[in-house]
Amino acid sequence: MFQAFLLKYAEVGVKGKNRYVFEDALVRNVKKHLEKISGEFDVSKINGRVFVQCANYDYEETVEELKKVFGVVGICPVRVLDSMDHDDVVKAAVEFIGENYPDKNFSFKVETRRANKSYPIPSMTMDADAGEAILMAYPETHVDVHNPEVRLHIEVRETVFMYSKTIKGCGGMPLGTNGRALLLLSGGIDSPVAGYMVSRRGVELDAVYFNAPPYTSERAKQKVMDLARQISKWTGPIHLHIINFTDIQLYIYEKCPHDELTIIMRRYMMRIAEHIARQNDLLGLITGESIGQVASQTMKSLFCTDEACNIPVYRPLIGFDKQDIIDLSEKLGTYETSILPYEDCCTIFVAKHPVTKPNLNIIKKSETKLDEKIDELFKTAIETDEVVLIGNEER
Repeated sequence: MFQAFLLKYAEVGVKGKNRYVFEDALVRNVKKHLEKISGEFDVSKINGRVFVQCANYDYEETVEELKKVFGVVGICPVRVLDSMDHDDVVKAAVEFIGENYPDKNFSFKVETRRANKSYPIPSMTMDADAGEAILMAYPETHVDVHNPEVRLHIEVRETVFMYSKTIKGCGGMPLGTNGRALLLLSGGIDSPVAGYMVSRRGVELDAVYFNAPPYTSERAKQKVMDLARQISKWTGPIHLHIINFTDIQLYIYEKCPHDELTIIMRRYMMRIAEHIARQNDLLGLITGESIGQVASQTMKSLFCTDEACNIPVYRPLIGFDKQDIIDLSEKLGTYETSILPYEDCCTIFVAKHPVTKPNLNIIKKSETKLDEKIDELFKTAIETDEVVLIGNEER
């Protein structure tokens, strides 16, 4: 059992004078994730790394949780040595190989990093002495300094750390270092992935779901709540705003040309989402749209949709193929939930022949047919906003 983990980061390390802000956020996020599982953990910063000391913990569970921390690019299970004596370190290197590699028929290289410059043994001497001892103990091994199968890392700090495995983390930037935004979350495949992608860049999420009872069922609503819960494992707790959109949709359906329904409905979704964002000091909207995927996602359609609001709209999947998005959703664990056959409001009122190249002036002219009643319906939708905190129960 390893006593600790060294967590490596990449982009955080090039942040100059602001680096400590990102490092501190990363430490906080690691602590929050580890609070969800059993074990005793002490998390701290040490000169270009985050160090997690562990006791009474489950290895697999801990690794799986650390893999969900944005900003971590590498997770290294570490043996912490009791002694910094050179001979003891060399002996520990031999023991480490013996304990962790039953089959010794491999090439290896020893790489020493001497962060503690007061340590008297040079890195190259440590590499040579540890490598020689391993060869003597296990003659079936051989050294390959260019492309070794095993890299034994020795890091000399306040104590000596030893590891040979780096488990890939999810990368990105520490959560909470780039503000908060509102995800338009449907029951489809795309929007949960979009939320993950933006959150991976350090953005915390709230979300909004447009519900259309009785045309959509309680199962459709529960499906979206389940999706929010699944992505909250990465993004942290999410305030999910559930908007009753039925009356707005029915009124648009009654008053506007049917080939323009999707565009006009989406424009009102954007207006409501902007209102929620401004009420909650959120810095933009996030959608799962990809150019040309459906009629409402052509360039002209997106242009008409965006014109309805005055805050930034982020579309991290804009250039993705559908299969790329599906692959990511499978990785996140949202795909099986997304394909459950419970329709959302966007699919219930879809036109048979939606316009793919809408003209903004014509769309605006059609919206004038909605008169003052649409303002009343808009106000009612906002006032009856149901807000559910998702994911906090796992913290």
